[in-house]
Amino acid sequence: MADTQKKTLAIVVGGGPAPGINGVISAAAIEAINQGLRVIGIYDGFQWLAKGDPSHVEELTIHGVSRIHFQGGSVLRTSRENPTKDPQKMSNVVTSLLNLGVNYLVTIGGDDTAYSSKCVAEQAQGKIRVAHIPKTVDNDLPLPSYAYTFGYQTARHVGAQLVGNLMEDAETANRWYFVVAMGRHAGHLALGIGKAAAATLTIVREEFEGQEPIRLKSVSDILIGSIIKRLAMGRTNGVAVIAEGVAEIVSEEDLHDLVSAERDEFGHIRLAEVDFGDVLKKDIQARLKALKIKMTVISKNIGYELRCAPPIPFDAEYTRELGYGAVKFLLEGGTGAIVTIQAGEFVPMYFADVLDPKTNKTKVRMLNIKSSAYEVARRYMIRLDKDDFADAEKLQHLAAIAHMTPETFKETFGYTVQDFE
Repeated sequence: MADTQKKTLAIVVGGGPAPGINGVISAAAIEAINQGLRVIGIYDGFQWLAKGDPSHVEELTIHGVSRIHFQGGSVLRTSRENPTKDPQKMSNVVTSLLNLGVNYLVTIGGDDTAYSSKCVAEQAQGKIRVAHIPKTVDNDLPLPSYAYTFGYQTARHVGAQLVGNLMEDAETANRWYFVVAMGRHAGHLALGIGKAAAATLTIVREEFEGQEPIRLKSVSDILIGSIIKRLAMGRTNGVAVIAEGVAEIVSEEDLHDLVSAERDEFGHIRLAEVDFGDVLKKDIQARLKALKIKMTVISKNIGYELRCAPPIPFDAEYTRELGYGAVKFLLEGGTGAIVTIQAGEFVPMYFADVLDPKTNKTKVRMLNIKSSAYEVARRYMIRLDKDDFADAEKLQHLAAIAHMTPETFKETFGYTVQDFE
């Protein structure tokens, strides 16, 4: 690596938490110090720098960061401050970093942090080299299908444990749980949790591609169909996992609370704070009552429980590689890129290539519902399928549970399977 002559590297964490942040901080700091750099950690993302206040920093040492990779959360904390929305704030960030003597900047965060990082590189005019390490439990960055985003595996692991507990409770107490899992756009996390826990079924927004916006009834009918099919099997319990992103494509006339829902600094609806599961529960309870089906339904949100979990070994190892890779990239003269690992190799994805100039965001990697992985997931879900409608005996049994004629049952629920079988 290049001669550093005691230059300074700064680390900033932005956006929401994800398991493994401390692993990145630790690895980046240790490698930079070993290469002769001074390393400073900047607290609370860009919050203080945007105000022109460079005092909320701490010099990092190997002793201080050597074991933090086992911890969840972020020792530098984080914030959603977006300095790019105000030219003065952006100027304050660059000026503050230069006043701190920063030559290299490693940012850890999502799209908005990546764009802020890009702007720092541009406005510093070569005085600060920048590398961004993407984090999201949603696993929706535009990487090859085999490459995960850090934090996803831990979030899936913890989520599957929680759903497994709920499945045991559902069977013990004869009830259904509707579990809404994080995943603003893509259904990777919801499906990963549902698949690993062997949940009764999982619903993701990708199922409704080309139909947006959808009616709440479209989601409710899938769930009610699953409940009826389970009853036909003699089972009075189940757990459905629903990706929170489904709420974003439901017609606003069916979700009045989303219209006035709290939004973050970037205009995003705080989906984790919108009780979509409760909306579904109330709708389905009313529908089941009309069908004369007695069933206890409970809604649960799984999101914040996952974001600050201690990383599992996969993410502990993965984030060490990412932290090291960011420093290696910078000291070899690189700048202005997102650092990724693909097939075991460091691959920089330059901001100019991956950030849409119109939105300043990266393209979202959606769940591929044509893949073998999704096919396997669907094969083990308990959902109405074409066979249920083609077999007269099965149809008669299902219709009887819903107190309907076979013709009415088919008319009511048949559309839920046509596009997926």
